[in-house]
Amino acid sequence: MRLLVRTYADPARSAIPVLDELDAAISGLSAEADQWRVLIISSAAVHTDRLAGCREALRRVVSDGQEGSAVLPVISALTHLSLDAFMAGRWDDAQRLAGECLEAAQAHGYLLRAWMAQELQALLAAACGDHDAVRELTGQMIRWALPRGIAQARLAAHHASSLAALGRGDFEEAYQEAAAISPPGILASHVPYALRVPMDLVEAAVRTGRHDEAAAHVAALRQAGLARISPRLAMLTSASAALAAPANKAGPLFAEALAVPAADRWPFELARVRLAYGEHLRRARATADARTQLGAALTAFEALGARPWAVRAGNELRATGLATARADGYGPVTLTAQEHQVAALAAAGLTNKQIGERLYMSHRTVAAHLYQIFPRLGITSRAALRDALTALPA
Repeated sequence: MRLLVRTYADPARSAIPVLDELDAAISGLSAEADQWRVLIISSAAVHTDRLAGCREALRRVVSDGQEGSAVLPVISALTHLSLDAFMAGRWDDAQRLAGECLEAAQAHGYLLRAWMAQELQALLAAACGDHDAVRELTGQMIRWALPRGIAQARLAAHHASSLAALGRGDFEEAYQEAAAISPPGILASHVPYALRVPMDLVEAAVRTGRHDEAAAHVAALRQAGLARISPRLAMLTSASAALAAPANKAGPLFAEALAVPAADRWPFELARVRLAYGEHLRRARATADARTQLGAALTAFEALGARPWAVRAGNELRATGLATARADGYGPVTLTAQEHQVAALAAAGLTNKQIGERLYMSHRTVAAHLYQIFPRLGITSRAALRDALTALPA
């Protein structure tokens, strides 16, 4: 219980001194017969990215519980196993385990656990681009949890919504959702979800022109020493620093992120770092290196089933000149009506501020739209917009 308090309630401030002790406790789970001890130690592993070491013990809890009548331990173990599967890139397993968890929680009246299963389903829907499912699931979570004062459900909903917005390139919404978890420049006290979205907030801030906020958040990540908690957080801290850095300093920081040992244990987040690095390299005109990173990101996203992210990587690959065969395989280029309006006004010579005034949106939202439109059309400047729009299907 002492380990759980130090690692679960406020891991950014209190987890680092007990990580060696936690690792020792996790290594002893193979011989642990007490189900509740397994579950408590596994809970301590949630925000310190150590669930993989608890996997076999948790499976044993599920197996033993299903043979007996202990329902709550089974539900708790399924919650941890589904999160572990999501983080490890085994998304089919994560979906199945979350479904089993939700079914058991609802059948036996453990509704406090039901929203946790819905959280995993919402994250999977967000990563795969099912935005309707994200809205439905997060709505259900909030409607049940907020009247009962369960703030973590609201934070979990913001996490899923931020991920969904990033996937579809709505960086303004992604910023608002991530900042609602923890403001830029601060790792909010006793908000462990702040460790889930460090790169979400920084990327969204950079893409919407909030460079001071992005830099402040990177400073907060470094001051808290998040890189010492886990390889995942080390990778995301370096990648966030790269995103916020001047263009001439970003490359070594991205390379530092990709060199973190065991980073491939988190394939989705590793692919996100490769995508961001590839975007940087393309804009720096390092075309061959950009294609390497973007191709690796695309392969990973396609293997996971992260469709919107595969589209983003494919669009970036097209912008490097690979236009003869669409790498993402998702059909012809299309723009939404609003994207077409933004692009047409930009092609006509209007500034972002003027476009925003015309369409009743912020200049940051206009910039975020153009940031996504350019690689989708295979162009790199406003000057090429007119011809690219003319070439689109009617």
